[in-house]
Parts: sequence; C-alpha cells; structure tokens
Amino acid sequence: MAIQKKTGLGRGLSAILESPETDITSKDISGNYVAGAIANLPLGKIETNPFQPREDFDESALAELSQSILEQGIIQPLTVRKMGYDKYQLISGERRFRAAKLAGIDSVPCYIRVANDEQMLEWALIENIQRENLNAIEIAISYNRLIEECSLTQEELSKRVGKNRTTVTNYMRLLRLPAEIQAALRDGSISMGHARTLINVEDETKQLLITRKIISDELSVREVEKLVRQLDKVVASVTKPAKIALPLKYEVMKDSLQERLNRKIELNRTPKGKGSIVIPFVSDDDLQAIISKLGIE
Repeated sequence: MAIQKKTGLGRGLSAILESPETDITSKDISGNYVAGAIANLPLGKIETNPFQPREDFDESALAELSQSILEQGIIQPLTVRKMGYDKYQLISGERRFRAAKLAGIDSVPCYIRVANDEQMLEWALIENIQRENLNAIEIAISYNRLIEECSLTQEELSKRVGKNRTTVTNYMRLLRLPAEIQAALRDGSISMGHARTLINVEDETKQLLITRKIISDELSVREVEKLVRQLDKVVASVTKPAKIALPLKYEVMKDSLQERLNRKIELNRTPKGKGSIVIPFVSDDDLQAIISKLGIE
C-alpha cells in the first residue's frame, strides 16, 4: 500500500491554496488546460518564478531529490500560474522543478492557478518562510518584503505565516543590527538568542565588541546576558585609551613637584600641550600645607 506523504506546505500557504477565493477564474486562457486543473505539463513550457526570494539551492540536496523523483516520481504537484497559450510560470516547487530537470524528466504534475504579480510574490515568500533550513536573517528579510511589497501589517503577516505577532516582531528587529552581526547570524557564528540580546544594546560599537567576544570566546546566551548587564565596565576596559608618555622635561617637572610637595601627583599632557595636574590631599590642614609649599597666600 502506498504511503501518502504530507504536503509540508505550512499553515500560511495551505490556507491560501485551499481557499476558493484565490481562483479568480476557471476559464481557459488559450491552451489545453484551464485554471484549477491538475495536469502533467512539459518542463519546457514552465518558466521559473521571477519573485522567488531564494537564490541558492544546495546541489547535493537537489541530487538526492532528483534520485528520489526517478525512483518514486513527484508525489506533490508543483503549483503554476497560466501566462497565455501553453505558457506557465512557477508559483511554488522550484526545488522539484530543478530536480526533475536534473533527473531528465520531460513533464511534471502541476496544479494550475490564476494569480497576479502581487499574489505571486506573496505566495513565493510565504512558501520560502515555511522551509525549516532558513536562517533567521532570511526569515526576517522575507517578513520585511511581505510587509513592504505586499502592503501587509504585522498583524496580517502573523496570520498569513501562522506565527504570533511577537515572533514576527522579534525577527523584524534583527534587521536593525549592523551588517557584521547579521552576517554572523546568517553564517551560524551566533544564534538567534545571542542576536536578541544584542538588540537591547543601543550603541553599535558595543554591539560589535560583544559579538566578536561571543565568537572568540564561544559564549553562551546566558553568558552574553550577564556580559550586557556589566556592559559599561567591560566596554570601558576594552576601549580605554593608552596613556601617552610624558616628554622627558615634563617628567622632570613632575618629579620635582612631587619631591617639593612630598606626595605622588598626576601630570597629564596631550601632544597639543593641554593637560592637568592632580594633587591629592587628605584634610583641610593637608591642603593648607600644600598651598604653603607652593608659596600661595
């Protein structure tokens, strides 16, 4: 008995494809098949989706899928829209499309729909989001495109993708992080938990310093949270400028003043000639003694 596999579409895309309202028309647009039909279509008559947000397809995974198609066929039909006389465009299923080509298959089963460009973009993005192997930045970018290019609110988006609004908001906030941190998250050098902690750090320089420390010291999320709480102390120790050595004549002046006052003092001077002298004292009488030694009435 053949085992029926799950479609794996996800709540958002399933709801769209199962809704009868998305069938704008079932009339033929000059061709052999009408909208709403499921038919085997020649690969040569199907073009890829120009709105496909995914650019990279794992070659080894495609090869495995291609072998599976040769052995078992395509279990889940591709979804296409009709473009004219025997012309179709992919809505979803580009991996299966590419794997079928790799396997040398001439035709593939397709569910034929009618859709405008905005629907195409929305469906492609939602299908892309449902994939388990997307990283957090790819998901955040897809959410952002749905909001900006499909004119959705965060509330509408959360319903379309089957996520609560807080989850959507947390992903969207990742796009505020500096490019270096987004790249680290995309490459897996830091986790979503790390990134969410970094978002709460307002200064970009501090965010980058902590990110580099996460990577170099392999810090856990809990350790980063602790680090952020001690942020001012940590950043001060990392960014404290090196003390500039005094020219010899000023070192001599400092030694002479320390000997005269019988106490350690601080003499700081910038290369431009600005600076300060710090003379400590422990009481009013001690201060009066310093004033007397300096000859100040």
